[in-house]
Amino acid sequence: MLPPTDQQTPTAALLQAPEAQPLDLAIGDMNLLLEQHGYVIAVYPTGISPAHERRLHAIRSVLESDRIALLRTDLPPLGVAVLVRQLRQLSICDFSPGVVASAARLLAHYIHAGALLNSVARLDRVPVSLKSHAKSWVPGSQFAVLAGPNPQLIKIGPTAEPPAGPPFATQLLVAKGQLTSEWVQQTLAPAWGVQAIQECALPSGSARWWGTGKLVEFASFLPDISVIYQLVSSVRRENCHWCGMELIGDRCGFCSSPLAPPENRMLSPGVLSHGAPAPPRT
Repeated sequence: MLPPTDQQTPTAALLQAPEAQPLDLAIGDMNLLLEQHGYVIAVYPTGISPAHERRLHAIRSVLESDRIALLRTDLPPLGVAVLVRQLRQLSICDFSPGVVASAARLLAHYIHAGALLNSVARLDRVPVSLKSHAKSWVPGSQFAVLAGPNPQLIKIGPTAEPPAGPPFATQLLVAKGQLTSEWVQQTLAPAWGVQAIQECALPSGSARWWGTGKLVEFASFLPDISVIYQLVSSVRRENCHWCGMELIGDRCGFCSSPLAPPENRMLSPGVLSHGAPAPPRT
């Protein structure tokens, strides 16, 4: 979990894995969170263990609560941490819990998350060609891999261009693993034109997600909460036809029900965006 960006940004609660906490205690913790805050939005990466994911669903089932949103994302661990912090920022704005939860899919489009790796031999979450696999066995090889929003893989070399970056102003978060390299700070950051570079500790799940501990993970993000607020506000809001929660986009963040077809819902002024609108100008 990343530290708050300011005194107003709330902290987050860490939901423990099954091997770290008995089920009854986990249920008690979740119930306490619901009593204190009213709603819980749990964000977790696809790399989480199946047992941990089953634990989250079991807790929601036992509590029979429709106030718990379980959001699975394809972002790598550092990207997940950035997304969670942005949702924490939105949670104190004048958005309903449903809008905050469904905003996760929208904001993920604006997080360029990747890593510098010494090998892609065990990387199975980003498409890797057989040629790249073969090159990864050459001593000294390094690869720049972008997991999202558009997967890219480039073998680092004197003439290699960095992966295509965001076409809008961002800051860059960097977490160093066991790989000693300044390529991200000295090459990638200038190419992406980032406004600032911040360093943080490597997330505990990064080595498993990327298939190696010899890496430098990075994520670029929109740093200004006012821009994020405008971005979310620009998308038309609907009410979920299944659970009644407010949502943006095409799917409810709480019950995962898709937006009802146009012929089955009342239309209101505005334009519904199923994709990712351009971030507002600052």
